[in-house]
Parts: sequence; structure tokens; C-alpha cells
Amino acid sequence: MAGLAGRQKAHDLGYPHELWTTRLLARHARGHAGAAGHPCLSNIAQGTVCKILARHDLKPHKVRYYLERRDEAFEEKMAEVLCVYREVEMLRDGNAAEPNVAIISYDEKPGIQAIGSTAPDLPPKPEAHATFARDHEYKRHGTLSLLAGIDLLTGHVHACIEDHHRSREFIGFLKQLDAAYPADAAIKLILDNHSAHISKATKAWIADQPEGRFSFVFTPKHGSWLNLIEGLFSKMARSILRQIRVASKAELKARILAYLGDLNRDPIIHRWTYKIAEAA
Repeated sequence: MAGLAGRQKAHDLGYPHELWTTRLLARHARGHAGAAGHPCLSNIAQGTVCKILARHDLKPHKVRYYLERRDEAFEEKMAEVLCVYREVEMLRDGNAAEPNVAIISYDEKPGIQAIGSTAPDLPPKPEAHATFARDHEYKRHGTLSLLAGIDLLTGHVHACIEDHHRSREFIGFLKQLDAAYPADAAIKLILDNHSAHISKATKAWIADQPEGRFSFVFTPKHGSWLNLIEGLFSKMARSILRQIRVASKAELKARILAYLGDLNRDPIIHRWTYKIAEAA
């Protein structure tokens, strides 16, 4: 029984179910146990199946996800990113007053939903309901994409909010960075290999800039966790974006920009520590 549950899915044996249920597993065992040489299972009950699976710590009715490593150069690319974080630490610890380099952790957060309420929220009321009460119905106003980068030396967040995140929007963000730093400063970005970052339009725009002005360090495929900006996006999702209700996309944009402006009034310098000692 444990071997069957651990080797094959229900779908593999012709059932419409993708995974086993204990009821289906018991029924299959009763129908096939004799032919398989296990007549003692011909009358097995669902409860017995549950006990057998529990004894072997098997849960064939559940799925736990993992991430397949699909980048053969994962270690090399990770080392490049870690070297950049190591460079940031060295620049912070150095005696130079103003390093002539900006290191930006960049990514996009697409599909931020502008959702509006159809009825007013009801405030908490003592001894009645402890939380805000909200009507189940809502109205969709569309989505926005946040393009953002953290300056790892100062903690300043550069951002723009667009309807899309194509090459033209990415180039617009690069122009924003170009205007934010002195003309002789080198701007280094840590980012993923999204199509907008490596498109012909992006490469052509970079080629028109002074030599050494912009350089990209790409995270490996499925290695977005190596990018510090993901921590900011996670914090946003848990704070400002969670349960947010707006009357329009314009209001959503204004509230996100207000949140980022508040962060920039007292910027936090983000530090990477995982495996940084291994960076050459």
C-alpha cells in the first residue's frame, strides 16, 4: 500500500484524479489486491489506509513544491552577484567620502491590482466585531507595474509606476537613474534577465551612453531571491498593498509613491549577509 502511494499517482493508473485520496486508494486496493498477490487487502477499509500512510509518513493527497535548478551557470552567476554585495560592503567600510559609483538592486513588481470597494468599510466595534468589516463585492480598476531600484550605498529607492513593464518603461527608469547621479559616476544594476532588460531597444540605448556609465549584473535563472529589492517588495505586499482599496489606478499610484517617499525620508541601508564571506 505504501509502495503504491509512493510510486504512482492516481492519474498514472487511469483515474481522472491527479492525486490519491484515501477513499480512492482503498477502493483501488480492494479491486486489485488479489491479482497483485495481496489477498489480505481485498477488504481493506479507508481508515486502515489512513493508518498505513501515517505509519510511513506518506501524504499522497498533497503536493509540496520545489524549484528545479535550470541554469547550468547558477553558481558562477551567484558568485558574480555576491561579489557586487561584497563590493558594496567594501565601499561602505572605506574612507572615501563619496564613492563615484552607484549600485542599484532593481526589479519590477507587475500586476499590482487597483481594487475598489462597492460599499464602505465598517470600523471595529467593541463587543460586536473586533476587525474592520468589508463587503465581499469589489470592483477592478486595472493593474499597475512598479519599477524600482534600491541604492545599496544610500538606501534611497528610485521608482516609477507604469501601466506596463516593457523595454520603453525600463529605458525610462534608466533615464531616471541617469539624471539622479553625476555624469561621471558608474551605475551598476543587479537585475534578472527579463526580456525588457536584454532587448534590442535596451541594448541600443545603453550603447549610446558614455562608456562605463551603465553595467548590468544578472541574477541566475530562478535566483531572484539573490536580489535585495525582493525584500522591499515583500514588505510592501505585507504592509501597504495588503487589503488596499482604491477608487482608481491614479489613487493606487499616488499611495504607492507616497509610501516610497516616506521610506526615502528615512532610508534604510539594506545589507546582504548570506554567503558573502565566500565572495572572492
